Amino acid sequence: EVQLVESGGGLVQPGGSLRLSCAASGFTFDDYAMSWVRQAPGKGLEWVSGISWIGDSTYYADSMKGRFTVSRDNAKNTLYLQMNSLKSEDTAVYYCSKNQGAYYYYGMDYWGKGTLVTVSS
Repeated sequence: EVQLVESGGGLVQPGGSLRLSCAASGFTFDDYAMSWVRQAPGKGLEWVSGISWIGDSTYYADSMKGRFTVSRDNAKNTLYLQMNSLKSEDTAVYYCSKNQGAYYYYGMDYWGKGTLVTVSS
């Protein structure tokens, strides 16, 4: 059974940083790209970032470029999202997702339950 468990969310002030983690199990982690998506209150899902199966290619939505960094540790079956210079508009539930192939442009087929990030003073 595929399981994706996010952690690391919380309350942070504008301009602050958080590091999200996603522990994966139930599949061969290093065979697949992984992605982060988010859902702000009252809004739809928004793709945030993706990383290839071996971590050599990373991709970001325009509004996250230069502020967010995605990475993975295949030895630990863990995906990360380092978020810096956080803004109030980054407030959302962040979900880890498994892609259906080795690169992020393959569709996503599994999601975690999410972790809430609240950016507020």
